[in-house]
Amino acid sequence: MTEQSPSARFRQIRTRPVVLEAKGLGKDFPRTDGGTAVALKGVDFTVHRREFITVIGPSGCGKSTLVRILAGLEQATTGEVLVDGQPVHGPGRDRGMVFQGYTLFPWLTVTQNVMFGLRMGGMGKDQAGREAMQWIEMVGLQKFAKAYPYQLSGGMKQRVAIVRALANNPRILLMDEPFGALDPQTRMQMQSYLLQIWRNVNVTIIFITHDLDEAVLLAGRIIVLGAADETHPGGHLTEIVEVPLSPQRDVSVIATPLFQQTRARLDALIHPAHLVPAGGDHLPMLKMTEAGDEV
Repeated sequence: MTEQSPSARFRQIRTRPVVLEAKGLGKDFPRTDGGTAVALKGVDFTVHRREFITVIGPSGCGKSTLVRILAGLEQATTGEVLVDGQPVHGPGRDRGMVFQGYTLFPWLTVTQNVMFGLRMGGMGKDQAGREAMQWIEMVGLQKFAKAYPYQLSGGMKQRVAIVRALANNPRILLMDEPFGALDPQTRMQMQSYLLQIWRNVNVTIIFITHDLDEAVLLAGRIIVLGAADETHPGGHLTEIVEVPLSPQRDVSVIATPLFQQTRARLDALIHPAHLVPAGGDHLPMLKMTEAGDEV
């Protein structure tokens, strides 16, 4: 496989329109003691049409807060989000959202779940049914079109959730650790499905994950957030990493040196050597049992 340098590939991406801008995003939350907890501080980045962006960072760095602000589900304390140059003041049809939990309506069939947003947007029942079936066929679930969510596996539910969001024709699909609850084999299948869907749909994806392999496998660029430290009061942008892999990739790239090098770079950004104690953290030891032997 011939690889193009990440800088050359991103030069091509920069010729596409900017669909989303985050400008100086900050988010504060009130504490019970009357003080303020800073979740995010001064986050800036731009996303171009049809990019696939992943967002990673250590626990507590504000990944989920960020995606909720982009979706309009949370209001930023400082800064602003622009979609196609227009400020975001709340949820909108230009942004679809897929969560980690299974958010399908349990009383509706697969087809009815996918139809829901179309019907709410004013589309007639027959047309919405035809549109929904096209999306259902795209993810290979036509045999389950009349099934209810309780009759589906976790991976099937997330496939339905993805096409339910895409059926509304959003400019941007926001995904907050959507595969986090899946077993490893199903998760890998879903990653492959998502790459295939993205290549065939005019949509930009911003994908939150804590899994470094997943971040490298899916993304063209990776936004790395850092947690609060001595110099930063809250979650902040550490670096944007360009992935040096062909967009036409599959799970086989995990074994390649370029993949492993990129993953190692992310690991170093998230877990800097100067912050990791030699030998790892040592927990206070409280012996709870006498088993008669030592391990």
